[in-house]
Parts: sequence; C-alpha cells; structure tokens
Amino acid sequence: MSNSTKEGPEKVLILCVDRDDDIGVKGKIKTPILGRKENLEAAVALALKDPEEPDANAMFEAIRIFDRMKEGAEVKGNCQIATISGSELGGVGADRKLVSELADVLKAFPASDVILVTDGFTDEAVLPLLQSRIPVTSVRRVIVKHSERIEETAALFSRYLKMIWQNPRYSRIALGLPGLLMIILVILYAFNQLTYFGLAFIVVFGVALIIKGFGLDRTARNFYRWVREYSPPPLPIQIANYTAIAGIVLIAISCYQGIVAAVAAATDPNIMKTPPSSDFGEWLSVLPFLTGWFISQSIAFIIFGICILLGGRAIRWFFEHDPRLLRTIVIIVAWSWSGLIFYQASQILINPFIQKTIDTSLAFFQLAVYVLAGILLSVAAILVTFLLHKRYASFFREKEGEVEEFKES
Repeated sequence: MSNSTKEGPEKVLILCVDRDDDIGVKGKIKTPILGRKENLEAAVALALKDPEEPDANAMFEAIRIFDRMKEGAEVKGNCQIATISGSELGGVGADRKLVSELADVLKAFPASDVILVTDGFTDEAVLPLLQSRIPVTSVRRVIVKHSERIEETAALFSRYLKMIWQNPRYSRIALGLPGLLMIILVILYAFNQLTYFGLAFIVVFGVALIIKGFGLDRTARNFYRWVREYSPPPLPIQIANYTAIAGIVLIAISCYQGIVAAVAAATDPNIMKTPPSSDFGEWLSVLPFLTGWFISQSIAFIIFGICILLGGRAIRWFFEHDPRLLRTIVIIVAWSWSGLIFYQASQILINPFIQKTIDTSLAFFQLAVYVLAGILLSVAAILVTFLLHKRYASFFREKEGEVEEFKES
C-alpha cells in the first residue's frame, strides 16, 4: 500500500527523473537528490559540465514548478522536490535503481501524489513504474534544443544497430552476407575479373534466399544437434531396426525383379500364346498373367524379407521379455507357409496364357491342400505358443505387469 492512501494533509512531490543517469555520469552527483537547494546545485553542476544536457533543463523546470507552487500556495499541505536516476546501461538495471531511489524518497517525504518532470524521452518507460507505487497527477515534458521524435528515432536506431551487431540471428544476414560479397569483390579485383561481380552478387543473394526460404539453415542446425546428441539405442532395438531395413530392401528388390520378369515374359512368344502389342487394352487383358508371373518370380524373396523383418522384432521381444514374442512367432510361421499358397495361386493365374498348360483341377486341389495345411499349421503354432506361454509364464510376468500398470494409468 503506497503513502497516497494514508489520511492526512496533501503532500505533493515534484519528481525529476534521469533514467540514463547523466547526473551521475557527467555531473558526478549521487542520487536521490532531495530539496530545492540540493537540486539547484546539482542542476548547475550538470549544466556547467554539459550546457546542452536536457536533464539539467528538466531539473531547472522542476525547481521552477516547485517555486511557483510554494509562492502560489497551490497545495493545502506542503510540497517537495526530488531527483532520481537510473543507470547508463538502461534496461532492467536502470528501472530497478529508479524504483529503489523512489522508495528512499517516499520514506523521507511520504507524498500523496507526484508531478513528474522529464526530458520527454523516458515517459513511456518511467510512468508505469511510478504509477504502480504512487499516483502521478501531472507530467511536464521539457524539450530543449532537440526534437523528441528525433531522440526516439536515434535511440531506436541505436537499439536495432546493437541487435544487428550482437544477435547472430540477424548478424548472419546484415553483416555476414555483405562481408562475403566484399571478399568476392576483392578476389575478383585481384584477378581482374570485376565484370563478373554482378553475376556473383546474384548467385550469393539467390543462395541466401533459398537457404532462408526453404529453412535449410534450420534443417542443418537440427541435424547437427541430432548428431551431437545422438546415443545408440539398446542392442535389441538395434537388431530390430537392422532387420527391418534388411527386410524392406529385400521386399523392394523382389518387387522390382517380379515386375521386370512379368513384363519380359509377357513379350516372350516362347512363354505367351499371344504376346500383347503396345495397345493398352491388350496389356489390360493379360493383367492376370502379369500378376501371376510377378507373384511366382518374387514371392520367395518377399516372404523371406517379411520373415527377416519379423524375426528381428521377435529377437527384440525375447530380450525384453515381451509376450508379443509368441504372437510374432505365430505370424512368422503363417507367412512362411503362405509362400506355397501364393505360388500355387500364381500358377492358376498364368495357366490360361502360357504355351504349356497344366491340369487346372490338379492345381486347384493342390491350392486347397496348401490352404488347409496352412490353417492347421497356424492352429498348431497358436497351441504351441499358448503352452509355451503357460510353461514360461514367469519369463513374461514382469513385462505384463508393466503393461497392466501402463493401461491403468
């Protein structure tokens, strides 16, 4: 609670604020300064050091206001004059010093309200600090031999110049790009090739736009951070990742081999009864043959790649005592046997189109036998894994407990 809320006679404080501490830097005067005589002596000393200093004129204006209020008896109680200062470094440090000195002044003179006198530039920064602690009833701006807008522009320009010089985010463009162009200019001048400077300027500027436009600098920075902070995962995860990559590569190569073999067989008169021409409709009519030949030539390595991929996952689940190991084993068994089913189905698809046909009824019978055998094999694998799970329940108990806790949370 500020002093302004206390009951009693009105006490007005004429307060002069020097946020950048010209009083201390130039006049070597310690603040806070309380009283008319002390403020007059400080203002004279500052004016003698720098006659163009606006803070000295602000202090003289504060003294004039104080004298006028005393002579005119404009306040029922009494008034006092004080000067406080911040720091030449500005920022948070200056504001903290201003608040500390204001508290000291209010202890010595518990004012009910304040008349603020400034040089005009510091109003926006100082007013919130004062108003949060004591009411400000009036603000007097003293503008002498300079324009407030010019001063604000100069301060803003110096702030941006400092940011461009010290902040790497902006200095790369504002300083690094011109520096690179200067080096290119010197090199071209040394080799008497200044005619190419315009082209070099366009190339450098274009590369800079591409890097910033597509965010290549951020991508490179994130990649560097990932490489620097990367730590290898546990061995089971490394095995699973390696087998996954190997399986995907095998599947992709098998698909490519199957497509090439299917197209070659479709155009070979020794295999096809009537090879298709370049007409799209004819190629569409032999789509069952293309599908069947593709399967017959690639299914073995596709199944092998899938089993490798799942095998790596099974190894990971084994090391981690994960019950998904048994389910993965069942899937591997089912996929391994499905290769025979797919191959037999491919023979049925290509049979009507090839020179040497096979017995269709026998092919369908074999396909049915393979499907039935696959079902029985899958059921047997499920039963075996069920028995293994009961037999080695303690092997998976810890992991299952963690899964249940995760589901409950």
